[in-house]
Amino acid sequence: MNHRLVQWIWHVKGSLALAPGQTSDEVFARLDPLFRETGTTRQRDGSRLRFRKRDQAAQDRMAVFDGGELRVERGAEAPVLRYHLTSRALLFCFLAPLMFLVVARLTVIVGEYNKPTPAEIAAKEKREEAKAALPMSPIDTFLGAPAPEKPKKKDPKSKDDDDKPRPTAAYVFAGIFSVLYLVGRIGQARLVRRLFTARLSTL
Repeated sequence: MNHRLVQWIWHVKGSLALAPGQTSDEVFARLDPLFRETGTTRQRDGSRLRFRKRDQAAQDRMAVFDGGELRVERGAEAPVLRYHLTSRALLFCFLAPLMFLVVARLTVIVGEYNKPTPAEIAAKEKREEAKAALPMSPIDTFLGAPAPEKPKKKDPKSKDDDDKPRPTAAYVFAGIFSVLYLVGRIGQARLVRRLFTARLSTL
């Protein structure tokens, strides 16, 4: 599989048009506070800046990203800032629903495998009927206790819903992480773009 075809899952790329004549030194000077957070290391190489984050603090506005690269390039009319960021959190939120769907499928398979056969259901009903047919003790009869009810017969073809494993929880978690991924993937891309725009537009 071509790695580039799946990079979009946890990679965020974008570009911003800069003011005419704006230099890379001016750009990175304005963005520098974003890369001075705890757990962030950065390396500047001319018009390119690489950063890595480890054990980033929750108040870090770029905490969801683990690293990336920013570079200033010449454009047709004005320079352009291009950025390429990576996020393991987005990758986890993408893979988590798949994992829970596998768990749900395994739960269904195990439930079908452990489902009692019609012969086992009939044998269980006979044991319950034999137990209910036992005579009541003299004490219970003297006290007027009601006779035990005979167990209702179940359809051998029906499923034993009380004992059958349910995949509902796995489906719920798969849905939750799917929503988290969609919100995070779209929201973080917009958030980081607004963050860079706000820093670059400050005087």
